[in-house]
Amino acid sequence: MSGRAVRSALLTGWAAAGMRGVAVLAVGAAGSGVPVLAAWAGKLLVDGLTVPGRDAAGLAWLAVGAALLGGAAAGSGHLTSYLAVWLRTRVGLHVEDRLYRAASRLRGLRALEDPAFQDRFRLAEQTAQHAPGACVSFLLTAIKAVLGSAGFLVLVLAVWPPMAVLLALAAVPQLLAQLGLARQFARTAEETMTARRSRFMYQGLQTELSGAAEHRLYGLGELFHARMTRAALEVSGADLRVQRKMALTQGGLALLGAVTLAGGSAVVVVRAARGELTAGDVVLFLSAVAGLQAAIHGVGSQLTEAAQAVRLFRHYVDVVDAPADLADGQGTPGPLVRGVEFRDVWFRYDPSGPWVLRGLNLTITAGQALGLAGVNGAGKSTLISLLCRLYDPERGEIRWDGVDIREYAIDGLRRRIGATFQDFMAYDLTVAENIGVGDVARLDDQRAIEHAAGLAGASAVIAGLRHGYRTLLSRIFFGETGDGRGVALSGGQRQRIALARSLMRDDADLLILDEPNSGLDAVSEHQIHEILRGHRSGRTSLLVSHRLSTLRDADRIVVLEGGQVLEEGTHTELVDAGGRYAELFALQAAGYAEAT
Repeated sequence: MSGRAVRSALLTGWAAAGMRGVAVLAVGAAGSGVPVLAAWAGKLLVDGLTVPGRDAAGLAWLAVGAALLGGAAAGSGHLTSYLAVWLRTRVGLHVEDRLYRAASRLRGLRALEDPAFQDRFRLAEQTAQHAPGACVSFLLTAIKAVLGSAGFLVLVLAVWPPMAVLLALAAVPQLLAQLGLARQFARTAEETMTARRSRFMYQGLQTELSGAAEHRLYGLGELFHARMTRAALEVSGADLRVQRKMALTQGGLALLGAVTLAGGSAVVVVRAARGELTAGDVVLFLSAVAGLQAAIHGVGSQLTEAAQAVRLFRHYVDVVDAPADLADGQGTPGPLVRGVEFRDVWFRYDPSGPWVLRGLNLTITAGQALGLAGVNGAGKSTLISLLCRLYDPERGEIRWDGVDIREYAIDGLRRRIGATFQDFMAYDLTVAENIGVGDVARLDDQRAIEHAAGLAGASAVIAGLRHGYRTLLSRIFFGETGDGRGVALSGGQRQRIALARSLMRDDADLLILDEPNSGLDAVSEHQIHEILRGHRSGRTSLLVSHRLSTLRDADRIVVLEGGQVLEEGTHTELVDAGGRYAELFALQAAGYAEAT
Protein backbone atom coordinates (compact mmCIF):
# COMPACT_ATOMS: atom_id res chain seq x y z
CA MET A 1 0.00 0.00 0.00
CA SER A 2 1.19 3.52 -0.79
CA GLY A 3 2.24 5.38 2.35
CA ARG A 4 0.97 8.59 0.80
CA ALA A 5 -2.44 7.06 0.15
CA VAL A 6 -2.67 5.60 3.68
CA ARG A 7 -1.70 8.91 5.24
CA SER A 8 -4.15 10.81 3.06
CA ALA A 9 -6.98 8.36 3.86
CA LEU A 10 -6.39 8.69 7.61
CA LEU A 11 -6.09 12.47 7.43
CA THR A 12 -9.31 12.58 5.40
CA GLY A 13 -11.04 10.49 8.05
CA TRP A 14 -9.76 12.83 10.75
CA ALA A 15 -10.91 15.92 8.83
CA ALA A 16 -14.38 14.39 8.46
CA ALA A 17 -14.92 13.11 12.00
CA GLY A 18 -12.27 14.68 14.23
CA MET A 19 -12.53 13.83 17.93
CA ARG A 20 -15.85 12.10 17.34
CA GLY A 21 -13.96 9.54 15.29
CA VAL A 22 -11.57 9.06 18.19
CA ALA A 23 -14.59 8.56 20.44
CA VAL A 24 -15.85 5.82 18.11
CA LEU A 25 -12.48 4.07 18.38
CA ALA A 26 -12.55 4.46 22.17
CA VAL A 27 -16.01 2.91 22.42
CA GLY A 28 -14.89 0.00 20.28
CA ALA A 29 -11.75 -0.44 22.37
CA ALA A 30 -13.73 -0.32 25.61
CA GLY A 31 -15.75 -3.36 24.58
CA SER A 32 -12.72 -5.45 23.63
CA GLY A 33 -12.22 -6.87 27.15
CA VAL A 34 -15.79 -8.10 27.61
CA PRO A 35 -15.34 -11.40 25.68
CA VAL A 36 -12.23 -12.17 27.76
CA LEU A 37 -14.18 -11.70 30.98
CA ALA A 38 -17.01 -13.82 29.59
CA ALA A 39 -14.56 -16.64 28.80
CA TRP A 40 -13.06 -16.46 32.29
CA ALA A 41 -16.54 -16.53 33.84
CA GLY A 42 -17.33 -19.63 31.75
CA LYS A 43 -14.21 -21.36 33.10
CA LEU A 44 -15.13 -20.61 36.68
CA LEU A 45 -18.67 -21.84 36.12
CA VAL A 46 -17.54 -25.15 34.60
CA ASP A 47 -14.95 -25.69 37.33
CA GLY A 48 -17.56 -24.94 39.97
CA LEU A 49 -19.91 -27.50 38.49
CA THR A 50 -17.26 -30.24 38.31
CA VAL A 51 -15.84 -30.07 41.84
CA PRO A 52 -17.42 -31.51 44.98
CA GLY A 53 -19.11 -29.28 47.56
CA ARG A 54 -20.12 -26.66 45.05
CA ASP A 55 -21.95 -23.50 46.20
CA ALA A 56 -25.23 -23.50 44.24
CA ALA A 57 -26.06 -19.84 44.99
CA GLY A 58 -22.61 -18.69 44.04
CA LEU A 59 -22.70 -20.66 40.82
CA ALA A 60 -26.11 -19.21 40.01
CA TRP A 61 -24.74 -15.69 40.35
CA LEU A 62 -21.72 -16.71 38.28
CA ALA A 63 -24.06 -18.00 35.54
CA VAL A 64 -25.98 -14.74 35.64
CA GLY A 65 -22.74 -12.81 35.36
CA ALA A 66 -21.53 -14.92 32.42
CA ALA A 67 -24.85 -14.42 30.63
CA LEU A 68 -24.76 -10.66 31.23
CA LEU A 69 -21.18 -10.49 29.97
CA GLY A 70 -22.24 -12.38 26.84
CA GLY A 71 -25.07 -9.92 26.35
CA ALA A 72 -22.73 -7.00 26.93
CA ALA A 73 -20.32 -8.40 24.33
CA ALA A 74 -23.16 -8.69 21.79
CA GLY A 75 -24.50 -5.25 22.67
CA SER A 76 -21.10 -3.61 22.38
CA GLY A 77 -20.71 -5.28 18.99
CA HIS A 78 -23.98 -3.82 17.74
CA LEU A 79 -23.08 -0.39 19.13
CA THR A 80 -19.69 -0.54 17.49
CA SER A 81 -21.29 -1.54 14.17
CA TYR A 82 -23.64 1.43 14.31
CA LEU A 83 -20.83 3.83 15.19
CA ALA A 84 -18.79 2.44 12.30
CA VAL A 85 -21.70 3.10 9.91
CA TRP A 86 -22.07 6.60 11.35
CA LEU A 87 -18.38 7.23 10.85
CA ARG A 88 -18.43 5.92 7.29
CA THR A 89 -21.39 8.18 6.51
CA ARG A 90 -19.61 11.24 7.88
CA VAL A 91 -16.46 10.40 5.97
CA GLY A 92 -18.43 9.60 2.81
CA LEU A 93 -20.12 13.00 2.76
CA HIS A 94 -16.80 14.73 3.38
CA VAL A 95 -14.86 12.98 0.63
CA GLU A 96 -17.71 13.34 -1.86
CA ASP A 97 -17.71 17.08 -1.16
CA ARG A 98 -13.94 17.28 -1.71
CA LEU A 99 -14.06 15.19 -4.87
CA TYR A 100 -16.71 17.26 -6.61
CA ARG A 101 -15.12 20.50 -5.44
CA ALA A 102 -11.99 19.26 -7.16
CA ALA A 103 -14.03 18.49 -10.28
CA SER A 104 -15.51 21.99 -10.24
CA ARG A 105 -11.97 23.41 -10.06
CA LEU A 106 -11.33 22.06 -13.55
CA ARG A 107 -11.62 25.33 -15.42
CA GLY A 108 -11.03 23.92 -18.89
CA LEU A 109 -12.24 20.98 -20.97
CA ARG A 110 -9.10 18.95 -21.65
CA ALA A 111 -9.42 16.68 -18.61
CA LEU A 112 -13.05 15.92 -19.38
CA GLU A 113 -12.03 14.80 -22.88
CA ASP A 114 -9.30 12.49 -21.56
CA PRO A 115 -10.37 8.80 -21.22
CA ALA A 116 -7.61 8.20 -18.67
CA PHE A 117 -8.97 11.00 -16.50
CA GLN A 118 -12.50 9.66 -16.85
CA ASP A 119 -11.34 6.24 -15.63
CA ARG A 120 -9.37 7.80 -12.78
CA PHE A 121 -12.31 9.96 -11.74
CA ARG A 122 -14.75 7.03 -11.73
CA LEU A 123 -12.32 5.01 -9.60
CA ALA A 124 -11.97 7.98 -7.28
CA GLU A 125 -15.75 8.32 -7.19
CA GLN A 126 -16.22 4.65 -6.27
CA THR A 127 -13.47 4.40 -3.67
CA ALA A 128 -13.35 7.88 -2.15
CA GLN A 129 -16.16 7.19 0.29
CA HIS A 130 -14.90 3.70 1.02
CA ALA A 131 -11.17 4.06 1.70
CA PRO A 132 -11.15 6.43 4.72
CA GLY A 133 -14.00 4.48 6.32
CA ALA A 134 -12.26 1.18 5.57
CA CYS A 135 -9.07 2.48 7.18
CA VAL A 136 -10.98 3.61 10.26
CA SER A 137 -12.81 0.26 10.42
CA PHE A 138 -9.46 -1.51 10.14
CA LEU A 139 -8.07 0.61 12.97
CA LEU A 140 -11.14 -0.11 15.08
CA THR A 141 -10.88 -3.85 14.40
CA ALA A 142 -7.13 -3.83 14.99
CA ILE A 143 -7.47 -1.96 18.29
CA LYS A 144 -10.18 -4.34 19.46
CA ALA A 145 -8.14 -7.31 18.26
CA VAL A 146 -4.94 -6.18 19.99
CA LEU A 147 -6.66 -5.42 23.29
CA GLY A 148 -8.90 -8.46 23.21
CA SER A 149 -6.13 -10.72 21.98
CA ALA A 150 -3.88 -9.62 24.82
CA GLY A 151 -6.39 -10.97 27.29
CA PHE A 152 -7.03 -14.15 25.32
CA LEU A 153 -3.28 -14.65 24.90
CA VAL A 154 -2.77 -14.53 28.65
CA LEU A 155 -5.46 -17.20 29.02
CA VAL A 156 -3.89 -19.40 26.33
CA LEU A 157 -0.44 -19.05 27.88
CA ALA A 158 -1.88 -20.02 31.23
CA VAL A 159 -3.25 -23.28 29.81
CA TRP A 160 -0.73 -24.34 27.11
CA PRO A 161 1.95 -21.76 26.01
CA PRO A 162 3.00 -23.47 22.72
CA MET A 163 -0.47 -22.77 21.30
CA ALA A 164 0.38 -19.06 21.11
CA VAL A 165 3.33 -19.87 18.83
CA LEU A 166 1.12 -22.04 16.59
CA LEU A 167 -1.47 -19.28 16.29
CA ALA A 168 1.20 -16.72 15.43
CA LEU A 169 2.63 -18.98 12.74
CA ALA A 170 -0.84 -19.56 11.30
CA ALA A 171 -1.57 -15.80 11.29
CA VAL A 172 1.39 -14.90 9.05
CA PRO A 173 0.21 -16.67 5.87
CA GLN A 174 -3.32 -15.39 6.48
CA LEU A 175 -2.25 -11.75 6.59
CA LEU A 176 0.03 -12.17 3.56
CA ALA A 177 -2.76 -13.85 1.62
CA GLN A 178 -5.19 -11.05 2.49
CA LEU A 179 -2.75 -8.44 1.20
CA GLY A 180 -2.37 -10.40 -2.03
CA LEU A 181 -6.13 -10.54 -2.47
CA ALA A 182 -6.36 -6.80 -1.88
CA ARG A 183 -3.86 -6.12 -4.67
CA GLN A 184 -5.75 -8.46 -6.99
CA PHE A 185 -9.10 -6.77 -6.26
CA ALA A 186 -7.66 -3.30 -6.85
CA ARG A 187 -5.85 -4.34 -10.05
CA THR A 188 -9.05 -5.86 -11.42
CA ALA A 189 -11.02 -2.69 -10.67
CA GLU A 190 -8.44 -0.57 -12.48
CA GLU A 191 -8.17 -2.87 -15.49
CA THR A 192 -11.93 -3.12 -16.00
CA MET A 193 -12.89 0.52 -15.41
CA THR A 194 -13.18 1.31 -19.13
CA ALA A 195 -15.50 -1.68 -19.58
CA ARG A 196 -17.52 -0.58 -16.54
CA ARG A 197 -17.93 2.92 -17.98
CA SER A 198 -18.96 1.45 -21.32
CA ARG A 199 -21.54 -0.73 -19.60
CA PHE A 200 -23.08 2.26 -17.81
CA MET A 201 -23.03 4.29 -21.02
CA TYR A 202 -24.96 1.63 -22.96
CA GLN A 203 -27.37 1.23 -20.04
CA GLY A 204 -28.07 4.95 -20.18
CA LEU A 205 -28.53 4.93 -23.95
CA GLN A 206 -31.35 2.42 -23.50
CA THR A 207 -33.22 4.31 -20.78
CA GLU A 208 -32.45 8.02 -21.02
CA LEU A 209 -34.74 10.40 -22.86
CA SER A 210 -31.88 12.10 -24.69
CA GLY A 211 -31.46 10.30 -28.01
CA ALA A 212 -34.47 8.04 -27.40
CA ALA A 213 -36.12 9.06 -30.67
CA GLU A 214 -33.11 8.01 -32.79
CA HIS A 215 -32.69 4.92 -30.67
CA ARG A 216 -36.19 3.75 -31.53
CA LEU A 217 -36.29 4.97 -35.11
CA TYR A 218 -33.10 3.16 -36.10
CA GLY A 219 -33.77 0.09 -33.97
CA LEU A 220 -30.63 0.46 -31.89
CA GLY A 221 -31.96 -1.51 -28.92
CA GLU A 222 -30.33 -4.82 -29.84
CA LEU A 223 -27.02 -3.15 -30.73
CA PHE A 224 -26.77 -1.25 -27.44
CA HIS A 225 -28.04 -4.22 -25.44
CA ALA A 226 -25.44 -6.53 -27.00
CA ARG A 227 -22.62 -4.10 -26.27
CA MET A 228 -23.87 -3.57 -22.71
CA THR A 229 -23.96 -7.33 -22.21
CA ARG A 230 -20.46 -7.78 -23.64
CA ALA A 231 -19.08 -5.16 -21.26
CA ALA A 232 -21.02 -6.67 -18.35
CA LEU A 233 -19.63 -10.13 -19.10
CA GLU A 234 -16.09 -8.75 -19.25
CA VAL A 235 -16.50 -7.05 -15.88
CA SER A 236 -18.32 -9.89 -14.17
CA GLY A 237 -15.85 -12.45 -15.54
CA ALA A 238 -12.94 -10.52 -14.06
CA ASP A 239 -14.76 -10.07 -10.74
CA LEU A 240 -15.67 -13.76 -10.55
CA ARG A 241 -12.06 -14.80 -11.17
CA VAL A 242 -10.99 -12.73 -8.18
CA GLN A 243 -13.87 -14.03 -6.08
CA ARG A 244 -12.93 -17.61 -6.98
CA LYS A 245 -9.37 -16.98 -5.92
CA MET A 246 -10.64 -15.39 -2.71
CA ALA A 247 -12.90 -18.37 -1.97
CA LEU A 248 -10.06 -20.86 -2.46
CA THR A 249 -7.70 -18.77 -0.36
CA GLN A 250 -10.19 -18.27 2.44
CA GLY A 251 -11.06 -21.94 2.37
CA GLY A 252 -7.40 -22.89 2.70
CA LEU A 253 -6.93 -20.44 5.56
CA ALA A 254 -10.01 -21.81 7.33
CA LEU A 255 -8.61 -25.34 7.02
CA LEU A 256 -5.28 -24.15 8.41
CA GLY A 257 -7.08 -22.57 11.36
CA ALA A 258 -9.09 -25.75 11.97
CA VAL A 259 -5.93 -27.91 11.92
CA THR A 260 -4.23 -25.53 14.37
CA LEU A 261 -7.21 -25.60 16.70
CA ALA A 262 -7.52 -29.38 16.42
CA GLY A 263 -3.87 -29.93 17.33
CA GLY A 264 -4.00 -27.62 20.31
CA SER A 265 -7.35 -28.99 21.50
CA ALA A 266 -6.07 -32.56 21.37
CA VAL A 267 -3.09 -31.67 23.56
CA VAL A 268 -5.20 -29.79 26.11
CA VAL A 269 -7.86 -32.51 26.30
CA VAL A 270 -5.19 -35.17 26.87
CA ARG A 271 -3.69 -33.11 29.68
CA ALA A 272 -7.14 -32.64 31.21
CA ALA A 273 -7.77 -36.39 30.99
CA ARG A 274 -4.54 -36.93 32.93
CA GLY A 275 -5.72 -34.54 35.61
CA GLU A 276 -3.19 -31.83 34.77
CA LEU A 277 -5.96 -29.41 33.74
CA THR A 278 -9.55 -28.90 34.80
CA ALA A 279 -12.62 -29.05 32.61
CA GLY A 280 -12.86 -25.28 33.02
CA ASP A 281 -9.34 -24.96 31.65
CA VAL A 282 -10.43 -26.84 28.53
CA VAL A 283 -13.45 -24.55 28.07
CA LEU A 284 -11.29 -21.51 28.72
CA PHE A 285 -8.68 -22.70 26.22
CA LEU A 286 -11.23 -23.35 23.49
CA SER A 287 -12.88 -19.95 24.09
CA ALA A 288 -9.55 -18.14 24.11
CA VAL A 289 -8.28 -19.83 20.95
CA ALA A 290 -11.59 -19.16 19.19
CA GLY A 291 -11.35 -15.52 20.30
CA LEU A 292 -7.79 -15.22 19.01
CA GLN A 293 -8.65 -16.85 15.70
CA ALA A 294 -11.69 -14.61 15.32
CA ALA A 295 -9.52 -11.56 16.03
CA ILE A 296 -6.91 -12.68 13.49
CA HIS A 297 -9.60 -13.41 10.91
CA GLY A 298 -11.29 -10.07 11.57
CA VAL A 299 -8.04 -8.17 11.19
CA GLY A 300 -7.25 -10.12 8.02
CA SER A 301 -10.64 -9.42 6.46
CA GLN A 302 -10.49 -5.74 7.34
CA LEU A 303 -6.91 -5.62 6.07
CA THR A 304 -8.07 -6.95 2.69
CA GLU A 305 -10.80 -4.34 2.48
CA ALA A 306 -8.59 -1.50 3.72
CA ALA A 307 -5.64 -2.43 1.51
CA GLN A 308 -7.83 -2.68 -1.58
CA ALA A 309 -9.53 0.62 -0.80
CA VAL A 310 -6.26 2.42 -0.07
CA ARG A 311 -4.65 1.10 -3.24
CA LEU A 312 -7.53 2.59 -5.22
CA PHE A 313 -7.66 5.66 -2.99
CA ARG A 314 -4.58 6.97 -4.76
CA HIS A 315 -6.86 7.84 -7.68
CA TYR A 316 -8.90 10.03 -5.34
CA VAL A 317 -5.71 11.63 -4.03
CA ASP A 318 -4.53 12.25 -7.60
CA VAL A 319 -7.81 13.98 -8.47
CA VAL A 320 -8.18 16.18 -5.38
CA ASP A 321 -4.46 17.08 -5.26
CA ALA A 322 -4.09 17.60 -9.00
CA PRO A 323 -2.72 21.00 -10.05
CA ALA A 324 -5.03 23.37 -11.88
CA ASP A 325 -5.59 22.40 -15.50
CA LEU A 326 -5.44 26.08 -16.44
CA ALA A 327 -3.15 28.47 -14.61
CA ASP A 328 -5.24 31.23 -13.07
CA GLY A 329 -4.18 34.83 -13.43
CA GLN A 330 -4.31 37.52 -10.79
CA GLY A 331 -5.55 40.57 -12.63
CA THR A 332 -9.11 41.71 -13.17
CA PRO A 333 -10.05 42.80 -16.69
CA GLY A 334 -11.67 46.16 -16.98
CA PRO A 335 -14.43 47.11 -19.40
CA LEU A 336 -13.42 46.39 -22.98
CA VAL A 337 -12.20 49.64 -24.51
CA ARG A 338 -10.05 48.78 -27.53
CA GLY A 339 -10.92 45.19 -28.28
CA VAL A 340 -9.75 41.57 -28.27
CA GLU A 341 -6.80 40.53 -30.39
CA PHE A 342 -5.63 37.06 -31.46
CA ARG A 343 -1.89 37.19 -32.14
CA ASP A 344 -0.34 34.28 -34.04
CA VAL A 345 -2.53 31.75 -32.21
CA TRP A 346 -1.83 28.07 -32.79
CA PHE A 347 -4.00 25.37 -31.26
CA ARG A 348 -4.72 21.65 -31.54
CA TYR A 349 -6.77 19.41 -29.28
CA ASP A 350 -4.14 16.69 -29.06
CA PRO A 351 -0.34 16.96 -29.19
CA SER A 352 -0.27 14.40 -32.01
CA GLY A 353 -3.38 15.73 -33.75
CA PRO A 354 -3.79 18.24 -36.57
CA TRP A 355 -3.62 21.97 -36.00
CA VAL A 356 -7.07 23.54 -35.79
CA LEU A 357 -5.81 27.12 -35.68
CA ARG A 358 -2.63 27.94 -37.58
CA GLY A 359 -1.12 31.27 -36.65
CA LEU A 360 -4.48 33.02 -36.40
CA ASN A 361 -4.40 36.81 -36.35
CA LEU A 362 -7.73 38.48 -35.69
CA THR A 363 -9.09 41.57 -33.95
CA ILE A 364 -12.54 42.00 -32.44
CA THR A 365 -12.93 45.76 -32.19
CA ALA A 366 -14.70 47.08 -29.11
CA GLY A 367 -18.21 48.33 -29.76
CA GLN A 368 -18.55 46.49 -33.07
CA ALA A 369 -20.21 43.28 -34.21
CA LEU A 370 -17.85 40.80 -35.84
CA GLY A 371 -19.35 38.03 -37.95
CA LEU A 372 -17.47 34.75 -38.22
CA ALA A 373 -18.08 32.55 -41.27
CA GLY A 374 -16.56 29.39 -42.64
CA VAL A 375 -17.29 25.76 -43.37
CA ASN A 376 -17.33 23.09 -40.66
CA GLY A 377 -13.87 22.53 -39.22
CA ALA A 378 -12.62 25.98 -40.09
CA GLY A 379 -11.94 26.73 -36.39
CA LYS A 380 -14.92 28.90 -35.44
CA SER A 381 -15.99 26.98 -32.31
CA THR A 382 -12.36 26.53 -31.29
CA LEU A 383 -11.84 30.28 -31.47
CA ILE A 384 -14.81 30.75 -29.10
CA SER A 385 -13.49 28.12 -26.68
CA LEU A 386 -10.11 29.85 -26.53
CA LEU A 387 -11.74 33.23 -26.04
CA CYS A 388 -13.68 31.84 -23.04
CA ARG A 389 -10.46 30.24 -21.76
CA LEU A 390 -11.81 26.72 -21.92
CA TYR A 391 -8.42 25.96 -23.45
CA ASP A 392 -5.17 27.88 -23.78
CA PRO A 393 -3.33 28.35 -27.09
CA GLU A 394 -0.30 26.17 -27.65
CA ARG A 395 1.45 29.20 -29.14
CA GLY A 396 0.53 32.83 -29.46
CA GLU A 397 -1.59 35.17 -27.34
CA ILE A 398 -5.14 36.40 -26.97
CA ARG A 399 -5.16 39.97 -25.68
CA TRP A 400 -7.96 41.86 -23.90
CA ASP A 401 -7.21 45.55 -24.39
CA GLY A 402 -3.56 44.65 -24.95
CA VAL A 403 -3.19 42.28 -21.96
CA ASP A 404 -2.79 38.51 -22.39
CA ILE A 405 -6.01 37.01 -21.01
CA ARG A 406 -3.90 34.40 -19.13
CA GLU A 407 -2.85 37.21 -16.80
CA TYR A 408 -6.45 37.69 -15.67
CA ALA A 409 -8.37 35.64 -13.13
CA ILE A 410 -10.47 33.18 -15.12
CA ASP A 411 -13.67 34.01 -13.25
CA GLY A 412 -13.10 37.72 -13.77
CA LEU A 413 -12.56 37.27 -17.51
CA ARG A 414 -15.59 35.04 -17.97
CA ARG A 415 -17.74 37.46 -16.01
CA ARG A 416 -17.13 39.91 -18.85
CA ILE A 417 -18.54 37.49 -21.43
CA GLY A 418 -22.06 36.35 -22.23
CA ALA A 419 -22.50 33.45 -24.64
CA THR A 420 -25.04 31.23 -26.32
CA PHE A 421 -23.23 28.10 -27.44
CA GLN A 422 -24.23 25.99 -30.39
CA ASP A 423 -24.54 22.94 -28.11
CA PHE A 424 -26.44 24.84 -25.40
CA MET A 425 -27.83 23.07 -22.36
CA ALA A 426 -31.48 22.63 -21.41
CA TYR A 427 -31.34 21.93 -17.68
CA ASP A 428 -33.90 19.87 -15.75
CA LEU A 429 -34.75 23.03 -13.81
CA THR A 430 -37.58 25.53 -13.85
CA VAL A 431 -37.85 28.08 -16.63
CA ALA A 432 -36.75 30.84 -14.28
CA GLU A 433 -33.70 28.84 -13.17
CA ASN A 434 -32.79 27.89 -16.75
CA ILE A 435 -32.58 31.60 -17.53
CA GLY A 436 -31.26 32.80 -14.17
CA VAL A 437 -28.17 30.56 -14.18
CA GLY A 438 -26.78 32.93 -16.79
CA ASP A 439 -26.03 35.19 -13.82
CA VAL A 440 -26.10 33.07 -10.67
CA ALA A 441 -25.83 36.12 -8.45
CA ARG A 442 -29.26 37.16 -9.75
CA LEU A 443 -30.81 33.71 -9.84
CA ASP A 444 -33.77 34.94 -7.78
CA ASP A 445 -34.11 38.30 -9.54
CA GLN A 446 -37.45 37.73 -11.26
CA ARG A 447 -37.46 41.13 -12.92
CA ALA A 448 -34.05 40.53 -14.54
CA ILE A 449 -35.12 37.04 -15.65
CA GLU A 450 -38.29 38.35 -17.27
CA HIS A 451 -36.33 41.16 -18.96
CA ALA A 452 -33.86 38.66 -20.46
CA ALA A 453 -36.74 36.45 -21.60
CA GLY A 454 -38.30 39.44 -23.31
CA LEU A 455 -35.08 40.27 -25.14
CA ALA A 456 -34.87 36.67 -26.38
CA GLY A 457 -38.49 36.67 -27.52
CA ALA A 458 -39.36 33.94 -25.03
CA SER A 459 -42.01 35.79 -23.00
CA ALA A 460 -44.95 34.56 -25.08
CA VAL A 461 -43.74 30.95 -24.89
CA ILE A 462 -43.37 31.15 -21.10
CA ALA A 463 -46.74 32.83 -20.66
CA GLY A 464 -48.35 29.86 -22.40
CA LEU A 465 -46.94 27.40 -19.86
CA ARG A 466 -49.25 26.27 -17.08
CA HIS A 467 -46.99 27.52 -14.29
CA GLY A 468 -45.15 30.18 -16.22
CA TYR A 469 -41.62 30.72 -14.96
CA ARG A 470 -42.12 28.04 -12.27
CA THR A 471 -42.64 25.34 -14.91
CA LEU A 472 -40.10 22.54 -14.78
CA LEU A 473 -38.41 21.98 -18.14
CA SER A 474 -38.16 18.22 -17.78
CA ARG A 475 -40.23 15.14 -18.53
CA ILE A 476 -38.28 12.86 -16.19
CA PHE A 477 -38.78 14.71 -12.88
CA PHE A 478 -41.83 15.95 -11.01
CA GLY A 479 -42.18 19.70 -10.64
CA GLU A 480 -42.31 21.44 -7.28
CA THR A 481 -45.87 22.51 -7.99
CA GLY A 482 -46.94 18.98 -7.05
CA ASP A 483 -49.39 18.42 -9.89
CA GLY A 484 -47.41 16.29 -12.28
CA ARG A 485 -44.29 16.36 -14.47
CA GLY A 486 -42.72 19.28 -16.19
CA VAL A 487 -42.90 20.07 -19.90
CA ALA A 488 -40.69 19.46 -22.91
CA LEU A 489 -40.22 22.49 -25.17
CA SER A 490 -39.49 22.40 -28.86
CA GLY A 491 -35.93 22.92 -30.09
CA GLY A 492 -36.60 26.51 -31.08
CA GLN A 493 -38.27 27.26 -27.75
CA ARG A 494 -35.33 25.78 -25.84
CA GLN A 495 -33.01 27.92 -27.93
CA ARG A 496 -34.90 31.06 -26.93
CA ILE A 497 -34.48 30.08 -23.27
CA ALA A 498 -30.75 29.52 -23.83
CA LEU A 499 -30.49 32.88 -25.56
CA ALA A 500 -32.25 34.54 -22.64
CA ARG A 501 -29.70 32.89 -20.34
CA SER A 502 -26.83 34.60 -22.15
CA LEU A 503 -28.66 37.93 -22.05
CA MET A 504 -28.89 37.79 -18.23
CA ARG A 505 -25.42 39.28 -18.23
CA ASP A 506 -26.59 42.63 -19.45
CA ASP A 507 -23.33 44.18 -18.22
CA ALA A 508 -21.13 41.80 -20.23
CA ASP A 509 -18.58 43.52 -22.46
CA LEU A 510 -18.55 40.76 -25.08
CA LEU A 511 -21.58 38.87 -26.33
CA ILE A 512 -20.91 35.61 -28.21
CA LEU A 513 -23.72 34.10 -30.25
CA ASP A 514 -22.83 30.76 -31.82
CA GLU A 515 -25.58 29.77 -34.26
CA PRO A 516 -28.26 31.67 -32.31
CA ASN A 517 -30.93 31.05 -34.98
CA SER A 518 -30.23 27.43 -35.92
CA GLY A 519 -33.36 26.01 -34.28
CA LEU A 520 -35.76 28.77 -35.29
CA ASP A 521 -38.31 29.00 -38.05
CA ALA A 522 -38.16 31.86 -40.57
CA VAL A 523 -40.58 34.11 -38.65
CA SER A 524 -38.86 33.51 -35.31
CA GLU A 525 -35.46 33.99 -36.89
CA HIS A 526 -36.47 37.37 -38.24
CA GLN A 527 -37.89 38.42 -34.87
CA ILE A 528 -34.80 37.33 -32.95
CA HIS A 529 -32.56 38.91 -35.56
CA GLU A 530 -34.27 42.27 -35.08
CA ILE A 531 -34.23 41.98 -31.28
CA LEU A 532 -30.55 41.10 -31.18
CA ARG A 533 -29.60 43.80 -33.64
CA GLY A 534 -31.10 46.36 -31.30
CA HIS A 535 -29.57 44.76 -28.24
CA ARG A 536 -26.10 44.60 -29.85
CA SER A 537 -26.09 48.23 -30.81
CA GLY A 538 -22.91 49.77 -29.41
CA ARG A 539 -21.85 46.47 -27.82
CA THR A 540 -18.96 44.21 -28.72
CA SER A 541 -20.31 41.00 -30.16
CA LEU A 542 -19.08 37.94 -31.98
CA LEU A 543 -21.62 36.28 -34.27
CA VAL A 544 -21.04 32.78 -35.61
CA SER A 545 -23.45 31.29 -38.12
CA HIS A 546 -23.66 29.13 -41.19
CA ARG A 547 -26.61 31.27 -42.29
CA LEU A 548 -24.74 34.14 -43.84
CA SER A 549 -27.88 36.26 -43.88
CA THR A 550 -27.52 36.41 -40.09
CA LEU A 551 -24.09 38.01 -40.48
CA ARG A 552 -24.81 40.56 -43.16
CA ASP A 553 -25.53 43.36 -40.66
CA ALA A 554 -22.25 42.81 -38.80
CA ASP A 555 -19.80 45.68 -38.89
CA ARG A 556 -17.15 43.31 -40.19
CA ILE A 557 -17.16 39.68 -41.34
CA VAL A 558 -14.19 37.34 -41.14
CA VAL A 559 -14.02 34.12 -43.13
CA LEU A 560 -11.97 31.32 -41.55
CA GLU A 561 -10.50 28.45 -43.51
CA GLY A 562 -7.89 25.97 -42.37
CA GLY A 563 -7.51 27.75 -39.03
CA GLN A 564 -6.54 31.07 -40.62
CA VAL A 565 -8.26 34.24 -41.73
CA LEU A 566 -8.97 33.82 -45.42
CA GLU A 567 -10.72 37.13 -46.04
CA GLU A 568 -12.51 39.89 -44.16
CA GLY A 569 -14.66 42.94 -44.82
CA THR A 570 -18.28 44.00 -44.79
CA HIS A 571 -20.94 41.87 -46.39
CA THR A 572 -21.01 44.07 -49.49
CA GLU A 573 -17.22 44.16 -49.78
CA LEU A 574 -16.91 40.40 -49.52
CA VAL A 575 -19.68 39.73 -52.04
CA ASP A 576 -18.12 42.20 -54.47
CA ALA A 577 -14.69 40.57 -53.97
CA GLY A 578 -16.03 37.31 -55.38
CA GLY A 579 -14.05 35.16 -52.96
CA ARG A 580 -14.96 32.32 -50.61
CA TYR A 581 -17.67 34.32 -48.80
CA ALA A 582 -19.32 35.29 -52.07
CA GLU A 583 -19.27 31.64 -53.14
CA LEU A 584 -20.91 30.45 -49.91
CA PHE A 585 -23.47 33.26 -50.00
CA ALA A 586 -24.35 32.48 -53.63
CA LEU A 587 -24.84 28.79 -52.78
CA GLN A 588 -27.23 29.64 -49.95
CA ALA A 589 -29.08 32.20 -52.04
CA ALA A 590 -29.44 29.65 -54.84
CA GLY A 591 -30.89 27.18 -52.34
CA TYR A 592 -33.53 29.67 -51.27
CA ALA A 593 -34.28 30.50 -54.91
CA GLU A 594 -34.77 26.83 -55.78
CA ALA A 595 -37.03 26.39 -52.74
CA THR A 596 -39.33 29.12 -54.03
